[in-house]
Amino acid sequence: MPTVAVLNTKGAEVEKIELSAEVFGIEPNMPSMHLMVKNYLANQRQGTQSALTRAEVSGGGKKPWRQKGTGRARQGSTRAPQWTHGGIVFAPKPRSYGFSVNKKVRKLAMKSALSSKVADGQIIVLDELNLTEYKTKTIAEMLKAVGSEKKALIVLPEVNEKVIASAKNIPGVKTAQVNTLNVYDILNADKFIVVKGAVAKIEEVYA
Repeated sequence: MPTVAVLNTKGAEVEKIELSAEVFGIEPNMPSMHLMVKNYLANQRQGTQSALTRAEVSGGGKKPWRQKGTGRARQGSTRAPQWTHGGIVFAPKPRSYGFSVNKKVRKLAMKSALSSKVADGQIIVLDELNLTEYKTKTIAEMLKAVGSEKKALIVLPEVNEKVIASAKNIPGVKTAQVNTLNVYDILNADKFIVVKGAVAKIEEVYA
């Protein structure tokens, strides 16, 4: 079982805990993580691009000139794609880029991402993280104390509005709960900071 130190918000070690080998100690599966990152990014796409086809552009009902005898190419409408102000060939329309991923693959990818953070020494377990007021400086000082001054993902056991709002102003810092965790955010963070109470919930969900 992987063993990690539990730190307080001042960066001092208060104890050590053993993490579940089934969740935090597996051999990372790269294909599953790659698929889940693609899935996350695809789901972020709005898919609102839209253009008009020749059937949707206004005008063009009148034939511009007669079929024969002018010496010019035959034309049936001034809204055909080759005309200025004409319709777009194969015009893009609003669509969803999302796709589904097998439940077992999603679970494997999550455990692989968590295990990769442990293997790379990028996981930090906090004993607790509670704020009495909205204060970004407190979160910034905590991050500095635990050695995380770049991109960080803070995982909370439940919604804590003071922590979420205080961390929002710090560039590169994101917060999440156990039920909103995703593979992309885990892999994208330089430090995976998880509150001790959330560790037990993660192990309960993914073990």
